[in-house]
Amino acid sequence: MTGGGQAAPLRRTGSAQGATFLELFFDLVYVFALTRISFRAFEDLSLEPGGTSGWSPVTGGVKTLLLLLALWTIWQGVAWTTSRYDPHHGWLQLVVIVALIGSMVMGVAIPRAFTSAGLTFAVAYVVTQVFRPGLLLVALRSHEYRRLKLRMLLTYCATGVLWLTGAFLPPTARGVCWALALLAEYLAVRFGWPVPGLGRSTASRWDVAGEHLAERYQQFFLVALGETILVSGLAYSTGPFDPARTGAFAVALVTSVLLWRIYVQRAGQILAEAVMRSRHPSVTGRSAADTHLVMVVGLVGTAIGYELTIEHPLAAPEAAWVVLVVGGPVLFLLGRTRFEYEVFGRVSPSRWIAAASLVVLFPLLLHVVPLVSAVAAMVVLGAVAAADARRARGRPPEPAAPPL
Repeated sequence: MTGGGQAAPLRRTGSAQGATFLELFFDLVYVFALTRISFRAFEDLSLEPGGTSGWSPVTGGVKTLLLLLALWTIWQGVAWTTSRYDPHHGWLQLVVIVALIGSMVMGVAIPRAFTSAGLTFAVAYVVTQVFRPGLLLVALRSHEYRRLKLRMLLTYCATGVLWLTGAFLPPTARGVCWALALLAEYLAVRFGWPVPGLGRSTASRWDVAGEHLAERYQQFFLVALGETILVSGLAYSTGPFDPARTGAFAVALVTSVLLWRIYVQRAGQILAEAVMRSRHPSVTGRSAADTHLVMVVGLVGTAIGYELTIEHPLAAPEAAWVVLVVGGPVLFLLGRTRFEYEVFGRVSPSRWIAAASLVVLFPLLLHVVPLVSAVAAMVVLGAVAAADARRARGRPPEPAAPPL
């Protein structure tokens, strides 16, 4: 690791904006961690026809979502840190390495985070979150950003008590405790890390390498999209390779390609341009963070749904399965709708019409086999991709026009 020849790990003006190899290495951990999220949900939801698991959106689903949000919080914290400070600086590389190790430990603990591995998950999360502002507090020395890192450190120490306390509680109480911790952290970010006596900051005043931050969100989207392919491939590779399972696998692959196409056409290609054109790049970047979170949750739900479909393509329909097979694409489309507004300041009707169509179809899909639900979602996504292609045909590329 190199020190970068700086007293503090600040980005140089005109420095390279692309992600470093270490950041890309860090992303690879999330391919594994997201598969553990899918594995945990699949264990709850994969039933023999007519069986019962006791799963409900208020129990297993919410707990799995909490674990996903915790992973996202770690990743986003690192992305913002490397977009504000020099990612080639030795101390910043140490921040990424610690986050990499912590995320890996969290990924290993995810399947049993609400049973035997709760303390492991909580300790890995708290150490990672506390270490980042703690190290930067020292590295920044007398720089004005040091006060922000102090407020962040105090916040994570306070929420860390909730994480560690929750690890010793029963599963439901643990979920409540961890949810409160995540909510407190989210509110702290939204309101500029307020701490009594130390003030707060405004996001519009934060210096951020907008191109780098945009690239990092694009890369995480690809990580989540890659997880849908990986999960589908692993599910199908266990065999047997009968026509129904093969059809479900083919539908899953086509759906993944459609999700990619819808994302990149065209807002996903020019997110960096939108962030750079914004009057306040950090505000647009923060909004894009929320949008990408919605889309990533949709992708993870889609991956779980298609894993269930490949394993049970012709089984009696389960409501929870249909929620994932259809709800995953709906969440993705809603996030993609907001994303389009962030980049262009307008929304294409095809996206919200497609999402509404899937919602309308939901009651009917409760009475058909999972493979039919998967095909219905694929057809609707295909219609959106076709509408995008038709709208762009023969026209010059649309420039970014961020409204924020």
